[in-house]
Amino acid sequence: MSARDGAPITPLKDLITLIITTSPTPSAPFTDLISGVLDSFKTHCPNLLFCRVIVVFDTYDRIGECMRLKKGQVTHELAQALELYKVNVKELILKEWRSEVEHGASPAFFHDNALAEFGSPKMAENNVALSILQTADKRITFVEPVARLGFGLAVRSALRVTETPYVWVQQHDWPLVRDIPLDSMLEVMQASENMQNSSDSDSAPPVKYICLPAIRMLYYATSPHVQSFPTLRALTAQLKRDFFPASRPDVAIPLTPLFFWHDKPHIASTAHYLARIFPSRLTMARGGFIEDHVGQRARAQMKEGNWAKWACWLYYPKEGREICLKHRNGRKWRGVEAELQTKEMFLGMGTKRDITSPES
Repeated sequence: MSARDGAPITPLKDLITLIITTSPTPSAPFTDLISGVLDSFKTHCPNLLFCRVIVVFDTYDRIGECMRLKKGQVTHELAQALELYKVNVKELILKEWRSEVEHGASPAFFHDNALAEFGSPKMAENNVALSILQTADKRITFVEPVARLGFGLAVRSALRVTETPYVWVQQHDWPLVRDIPLDSMLEVMQASENMQNSSDSDSAPPVKYICLPAIRMLYYATSPHVQSFPTLRALTAQLKRDFFPASRPDVAIPLTPLFFWHDKPHIASTAHYLARIFPSRLTMARGGFIEDHVGQRARAQMKEGNWAKWACWLYYPKEGREICLKHRNGRKWRGVEAELQTKEMFLGMGTKRDITSPES
């Protein structure tokens, strides 16, 4: 991060941790999904690869004859592939995060155990054991549960071992398609934090969470999600603005208030995340998604005017005309090679039909 007026410089690696959640996918054991995400970071947000990274390997509940990934069921073949997938992802992360001087030898990992608890504390089985591997410098952390967590508990498990004030939460199937000014965004969030702690807090809206826009979020500020509700229209008119980081006053960070807490890639305050999304073990069920549960409750409260409690924003380049993310459905994506083979098969079938058709 840049300094201004003699303020001390905080390195980016000490400000934000990248949390990657990955779960059973048909593309296993290949790492195409995560490789695509990391390649998009190199192109659109290279500084993120110098930050700490936590990878949470979610798993399945049962083995069956067919895949029902949303229900936690995998086939026997996919269960076997997932073991190799975890090995391959770890090798990929180590390759990307180790510096040139470290390439001679594999780093040492320290092992720890933890629990992801949920539901009533009166039921002893309401927890999942976690195995945590972490390098001595804490740049790389791997979290492996013995049973399925779901996205919500996977994020909370990572937040509990996070030591930076901010996190970038990244699902394995959402690569970037636009440059992200991460340094400036964090500076805006820090300035907001400092303002909230000062006597001028009434004049500064809090910035605790910034979601990156996907295709369904185009023109969000003028969409029915906002305009159909008088309170949300008024909040948008009041709050929507460009923020200017002090170190680069010529760089505008356009934000519009977001009336939801999305799971798709976002930047958030670590403390805010834990306080608002995970105030107790009762908040999130095993297998649950944040936006399905807390997200809906947050939106209901915002409709009543209580937006500041959640302080959610949407990054809004070019007045909502640009997206930053592309979705590759991790439950269906089978990998680059498999997709090419399928395409070639259908092209071949089309050629065969042309040759044997009556019109030929």
